[in-house]
Parts: sequence; structure tokens; C-alpha cells
Amino acid sequence: MKNQWVTFFKGTVLVKAEGRGIERFINQLTRSGMAIWNVKRQGTMAVTFYMNLEDIGELRKQIRNHDCRIRFLRGSGAPFLWKRSLKNAGFGIGFLLFLAIITLLSNMIWGVEIKGASPKTEHQIRKELDKLGIRTGNFQFFTDDIESIQHQLTNRIPEATWIGVDLRGTTYHFTVVEKNTPKKAKKPGPRHLVASQKAVIEEMFVEKGKPVVKQHQYVKKGQLLVSGVIGNDKEKYPVAATGKVYGKTWYKSEVELPLKSRFQVYTGKEKRKYYLQIGSWKMPVWGFKNHTFTRYDTDEESRAVKFIKWDLPLHFIRRTVREKETIDRVYTKEQAAKEAKAMAKQDLRKKLPRDAKIMDEYILQEKLVNGTLNMMIYYQAVENIAIAKPIAQGDLE
Repeated sequence: MKNQWVTFFKGTVLVKAEGRGIERFINQLTRSGMAIWNVKRQGTMAVTFYMNLEDIGELRKQIRNHDCRIRFLRGSGAPFLWKRSLKNAGFGIGFLLFLAIITLLSNMIWGVEIKGASPKTEHQIRKELDKLGIRTGNFQFFTDDIESIQHQLTNRIPEATWIGVDLRGTTYHFTVVEKNTPKKAKKPGPRHLVASQKAVIEEMFVEKGKPVVKQHQYVKKGQLLVSGVIGNDKEKYPVAATGKVYGKTWYKSEVELPLKSRFQVYTGKEKRKYYLQIGSWKMPVWGFKNHTFTRYDTDEESRAVKFIKWDLPLHFIRRTVREKETIDRVYTKEQAAKEAKAMAKQDLRKKLPRDAKIMDEYILQEKLVNGTLNMMIYYQAVENIAIAKPIAQGDLE
């Protein structure tokens, strides 16, 4: 079997020898050390035999001393297969190019469909998709994954409550659920306005109802501010008390901030490499230069290569290496106090209504313990403390 493979790769030739003294010619070839086989007589003055392609030069030397003629009938083996394949190279190259073009076209974006969005919202979505590289003619390999696209669109389009993303073939499908315009509030029933928390009344703007507290008056949580029962002692009837009652409220916040801290941040520098992967074997196709980052994070995204509608056992890998560095942040006590107050105020604003105002702040406690600044801050704010409370049946009596 080994000799057969060696013979195949070297190549063999079928030779026909004609003339007088053909037997002496065959014997001479054998004595010279040439390998010939399958020798068959073809009439009285001709024989055919096989020989190695590499011995043709020796055959031509031997034939000069004999009254014979030789003809090469056919060749076989790897050298002849290669020669024939070169003759048909145009067809092979064309076929490979056809497959390559179909594969490339199957992995491009040929459509972007958006359903459920108004014309205005659809226009905004298409502008954001253009920034993300999702447009007709781009390769799918260079776009983010579906979850990332969905997250970014939802954050960037405030008019949409939810945006579904689906990639089917070469078309991205987006399903949009827009925010509904708030329905007009139903006409409220009879109600009082009571205090949501303890406060000192600052201002009152009453549209309907009877105020029962005064400016600068201290009120407790649940205390009646504006009565929804109007009229006199003889005749009383309920209304929906409406208005705003602004009161001075108090909050206490505790903050801890270390003077020295260490954290890691990205520098903004990154390197990308692209691979084609079959099984566990990867072949780099772009970005051959290695990074020189000392500290870094690696993110790898894999996409199956498609052929028309089928996923091939071939993946396109995008590997991103981001440089990071360690930052040591050091505050003086004064800097830490300023930062702590800003953090506390920011947290408080998240709890307060939009129209509320922070009026004053007082530091109740400030101490440094084991390199950490501990602060207790007292805030005064002015906010609307009026909340609705249905009128009970006994309030009309």
C-alpha cells in the first residue's frame, strides 16, 4: 500500500514500444535498474508497459541504442491530475468565487423593518440604527449582538416603552411598543387634603376646599390641611379638595467616604482582532498585531457564518482587548467633606418631588475614623405635603 501511494504521487506512464529486437530492449531496461511492470505483448513487434514518470530521461537514452520506437499512451498519478486541474482552473476558481460571494451576501444586512412605531419614532429609531452601523449593505459581523442593540435603543428612544429586536436571515426586525399618552384623570370624588409628613406650613394654593391650617403652623403626618366639606352649619356638602400646600420638611443623611481609594478604569485604548473558527481551530483574518497592554480585559463575540439561510460550522470571532489602569484617589479632609455633601444632596434629590427645593443644610457630625470620613447632615426642604384622603361619611354630620 505504501508503494502504491509513492507511485501515485510520483506519477506513472503507460508506454508502447515498437520495432525489431523488442525483447532485447526490454531486457536492457531491466538490467539498467529501471522499474517497469505490467509488460504485455501487442502483436509480434510491440509491447506495452508501465514505468515511473521520473525515469523518462533514462528511457530516452536507452532507446538510442535499439531499433525501436516508443509512444507515451497516457499518464496517471498526482502530477497529471495537477496538470489537468490547472487546465480546468477557471471553472474551479469561478465556482469558489460563486460560493464566496453567496456567503458574503448571506452575512450582510439587506433589510431593516420597523413595526408598531409612529413615523416620528421610526425616524428616530432609524437615525440611532445608522449610528450603530445597522444599515443596508453593512456586514452583520461588525454590529453588536441583539441584546446590546435592544438595550441601547430602549435607552436612546424615550418615546418607546419596549423595542424588540430579531434577526431573521439578512433582515433586522424591530417591534416597537410606544408609550401611551396619559389619559385624562377622572374627576376625583369628594376628598380632603392631609399632610404626608410632619412639616411647618410655608405656602398654600387652594383651588377647591376649605383651608384649616395657617402659614408657619406645625402639622403632623395625616393632619387635615384642606377640608373637602364646605358650607355652613345648616347646609354642608362635599367637594374634591384641590390645591398644593408647601411645607418645610426635614431629612437626615449619613455618608461614609474613604480618603484613599483604589479603583480600575478603562483608558479608552483598545485592540481588535478578527478570526474565522472551525471547531477549536482559529485562523486570524484581521488585526495581526498583538497589543502591548499590561492590564486589560478581553471581550469575545462569536457569530455563525451563514450560507443563504443555513448556519455553517464556521464562526466569525471578534475579540476586543481594552486597556485598563489602576487609579489611586486621595482626598484631603476638606475635599472629602465637599464630596460627601454633594453625594448626600444628590441622593436626597432622588427622594424628593421635582418641584421640591433644598433650603438649608447643617452638619450634625463630622469625624475621621481609620481613614474614612463619617458625616451626618441635616437638611431642610420645601415640598408639597398635601395628599388626598376620601371624605368619610361621618365628616358630613
